Amino acid sequence: MAGNVNGRVDAVNNGRSLYGLYPYKSSMIRLEGLQNPSDDWDIVETIGEGTYGKVYKVTNKKDGSQAAVKVLDPVNDVDEEIEAEYNILHSLSNHPNVVKFLGIFYKADEFTGGQLWLVLELCNGGSVTELIKGLLKRGKRLEEPVIAYILCGGLLGLQHLHNNRIIHRDVKGNNILLTTDGGVKLVDFGVSAQLSTARLHRNTSVGTPFWMAPEVIACEQQLDYSYDARCDVWSLGITAIELAEGDPPLAEMHPVKALFKIPR
Repeated sequence: MAGNVNGRVDAVNNGRSLYGLYPYKSSMIRLEGLQNPSDDWDIVETIGEGTYGKVYKVTNKKDGSQAAVKVLDPVNDVDEEIEAEYNILHSLSNHPNVVKFLGIFYKADEFTGGQLWLVLELCNGGSVTELIKGLLKRGKRLEEPVIAYILCGGLLGLQHLHNNRIIHRDVKGNNILLTTDGGVKLVDFGVSAQLSTARLHRNTSVGTPFWMAPEVIACEQQLDYSYDARCDVWSLGITAIELAEGDPPLAEMHPVKALFKIPR
């Protein structure tokens, strides 16, 4: 297991906080108060898709600048994941290794449910998973200095989140994007979690199975287990293997089987 729970609790009791003191507070998003995205943005093309919805390239009508928009559809109210992602993007995207947040919009539709738009910096280089998959198709691999460069950017982004008491909880190649000028950006904070002063560890199991730390998986299987921000470091280590070999360990297994295998 990555770290000892008792050690973490002792550190808190002794006044040695493991994380910074960023005043991170929830503030409920009021959909009716958000601007219609059609006033400012035109969709150019689809550049990604996930369980939440689609990601589009968009152009600003006023200055011609381009961005990426994550469209959550349909949305009639704001759930915990949307609230978490908005708060983190709004408060903590002022770091070179975290994707920049450009605004939030709402396109109402009383019949099908509205669309919530999270407008983000456009990372034209795609994800590092796409990079390594493309190289492997051509019989090539990422060179070690490039892997080190990507991991360094990921670590700096995680350090920024952890210093502000945020665990990403879904670090993997698909959530590390590249810009055309060599930037490395962490994205996708929908399952991220705040660590409060009174609770510097978590006991809910989230993330993508192959990249999950053993103690995170144990929270699903044993309720007395917990974890802290070091679970992100484990996930980044698995991402290093993904970058070197093309897949995380146990990728040939069914995800449910992997969940039982990883803690052992």
